[in-house]
Amino acid sequence: MTRREAILDAATRLFAEKGFTNTSIAELAGATGVAEGTIFYHFKSKEDLLLAILKQIKDTIVREVEHYRKNRPAMKGLDQIQDVLLFYLYLAGKMESQFLLLQNHYLYRLAETNSEYRSHLVDIYNCLVDVFEQVVLQGQSDGSIIDVPSRKAALILFTMVDGVVRLKNYRLYEASALVAELLAMSTRMFQPLTTEGHSGS
Repeated sequence: MTRREAILDAATRLFAEKGFTNTSIAELAGATGVAEGTIFYHFKSKEDLLLAILKQIKDTIVREVEHYRKNRPAMKGLDQIQDVLLFYLYLAGKMESQFLLLQNHYLYRLAETNSEYRSHLVDIYNCLVDVFEQVVLQGQSDGSIIDVPSRKAALILFTMVDGVVRLKNYRLYEASALVAELLAMSTRMFQPLTTEGHSGS
């Protein structure tokens, strides 16, 4: 790991755990074992460091999503809903500090006035929601998912699973207890009805 990568890694963890404004450059220097001047050699400011972290998060998520798409099992769209939800939970667990940082409200305040922050955040969420929308569109094409606006359906699925991740990250609830219900309910939501008015198998 290069010195720059070590700074990014430590800053991601500290910003996620303590918040951006509550983390000092001195504290970051202590966590990485470098002088404060070394941090400013690699990054112009604390805000520039945060922007670099966002870009790194975006690039990692894009890479993970591309890998998932290449290896996604061949099955009907409805059956893939559970698979993509589990992928999201896996990704959020693998990138816990990054996802916790993405849940920090301060980022979105910055994005209101800084187009670079906003661009990275939009790219991150579009990349994630696109995975859900592709599953919905496939299910509508193969007849396993009801006819609903695909982007809205994808956003609903994303919001549900991301809510479970937030509960886990904030230690407010034993989120693992919700996973089975999340998977079952998400499938039922989009399952076509049979002529008898019951969900099809």
